[in-house]
Amino acid sequence: MDNFIVSARKYRPVTFDTVVGQQHITNTLKNAIKNNQLAQAFLFCGPRGVGKTTCARILAKTINCTNLQAGIEACGECDSCKAFQRGNSFNVHELDAASNNSVEDIRSLIEQVRIPPQAGKYKIYIIDEVHMLSQAAFNAFLKTLEEPPSYAIFILATTEKHKILPTILSRCQIFDFNRIKVDDMAGHLASIAQKESIGYEVDGLHIIAQKADGGLRDALSMFDQIVNFSGGNVTYRSVIDNLNILDYDYYFNVTQSLLSEDTAKTLLLFDEILSKGFDGSHFISGLTEHLRNLLVGKDAETLKLLEVSEGIRKKYIEQSQAATVSFLLSAMNIANQCDLNYKLSKNQRLQVELALLKMCHIMAALNLAQTNFNNNQPEGQVKKKPDLVANEPEAPDKTAPVSTPQVSQTQPVSVTPALTAPAKVEPVEKPIAEKPPIFIPNQHIASSSIKIPSLKDLGKGVATEVEKEDDPYLKGTDRENFTYDDFLKYWHHYTAKVKEDGKKNLLSIFTTNAPVMLKPYVFEVIAGTKVQENAFRDEKPFILNFLRTSLKNFDIEIQTRIDEVKATKRLYSAQDKYQHMATKNPDLAELKKRFNLEVE
Repeated sequence: MDNFIVSARKYRPVTFDTVVGQQHITNTLKNAIKNNQLAQAFLFCGPRGVGKTTCARILAKTINCTNLQAGIEACGECDSCKAFQRGNSFNVHELDAASNNSVEDIRSLIEQVRIPPQAGKYKIYIIDEVHMLSQAAFNAFLKTLEEPPSYAIFILATTEKHKILPTILSRCQIFDFNRIKVDDMAGHLASIAQKESIGYEVDGLHIIAQKADGGLRDALSMFDQIVNFSGGNVTYRSVIDNLNILDYDYYFNVTQSLLSEDTAKTLLLFDEILSKGFDGSHFISGLTEHLRNLLVGKDAETLKLLEVSEGIRKKYIEQSQAATVSFLLSAMNIANQCDLNYKLSKNQRLQVELALLKMCHIMAALNLAQTNFNNNQPEGQVKKKPDLVANEPEAPDKTAPVSTPQVSQTQPVSVTPALTAPAKVEPVEKPIAEKPPIFIPNQHIASSSIKIPSLKDLGKGVATEVEKEDDPYLKGTDRENFTYDDFLKYWHHYTAKVKEDGKKNLLSIFTTNAPVMLKPYVFEVIAGTKVQENAFRDEKPFILNFLRTSLKNFDIEIQTRIDEVKATKRLYSAQDKYQHMATKNPDLAELKKRFNLEVE
């Protein structure tokens, strides 16, 4: 027990080559030493446990080594290296800014900087957690950091670079340390296990590396803990049991039941997970990560983003082939929303179960959406003559069902002579083709615009086949008569819809003045301002579609005219009222002047 040293200290790197996962930092420092281009101040920043302080110590040791090796590494045999390893080197000073953050501590450090090294070339000052220094301590340190003696080198280390003053940052060479990759960490743990003669499974080491979240020191601490727990055999099962990690198999089984739409099995699996003491939030976040890994595993180019062992990687690739991208994206969205709402929910278990039930029915919803999309596709149209008259009835299809024309029992009351003209009615004995259905634009088909037929074209009654395909409003062939009252009836129906939608600019047009009929089927609407006219123009396609289909007449056309009303100034004050009356009666001003009257 007295000789036991934790792995984080025992296997702490002592050379640049043994640093894990920070090659971009170590190579830069080695080249700076080789070319004798060392900066006066370095700032090492990054998350915890990635090697900031370790690299600072290796740099301090290598700078003063009197017998550098070929790879720009400290020899470890010279007096300077031995003194550093014993911890009694006079050229390397370490200061913990977390507990020595006052102005007096920095002033004491500055006094030491003035003394040149007695042996060696440089004096190195390592200040750890430098962001903990007070504002006054930073200010006291500025001048020395900017113009230190030629023999002094400062190495600052911090986990929170944003807390350091910009004036300090501008005086340092900044090195950003990355989080260590899972594969690099797992390989380092495997080498330590081999040196310590500890049995291990690769999947177990990968779980430790993932749990460490990029920090090697955390990974080594967990490694020691699991070695003690398992009796010197780091297996996958021992790791997930000791670190309270949900097994991969649970996520694979839950996803499989989601794909097979087995709601009962899904809920039972979630109940089993809860019975083992896992939190619902932990499960749903893990499921989101699992779905993300499945999405990544569908493409060979993104497989490198899977930071798992080779055995688990094969499982991900196999299950990703059974899931569609649409399913994975929808399930990830549902899981993410559940994760966001979990803490706010009073019934948190129901929140997760509801999300799982939604995921179970994703495939059914996608299939239904695809079916509706296929049904809404326009059917192939029968070829017609190039120049077909719009108001001329087509020749009946022999195979089409024959329908008897219906005669309206109530004749429309005529308003103008044009509307009283009898409509062209085919003889009862002559079978006609079935009335074409009212056109409803298909929203699934991308179209550049919706064209409203002009009155001239409809008056002439000529529309080519190409025009009919491009213009949805020419598909209707109804030309039934209607009265002005019928028009107002449906106009008021649409007014109620506009009011319900809260379109205030449109509502003023609909309620101010009723449309005026200029000639048969052509109406004029008066707009008070240009803004109202623009609003009505945007709504016009929908209004025409509603009126034409409701009144069964596709000749209806609506025109707009601006009739701006000049605003009348209201007379509020007595002075305004006097000026208004004086303008109409100039003698009033003469009366006021002659008798020296005042306006009250």
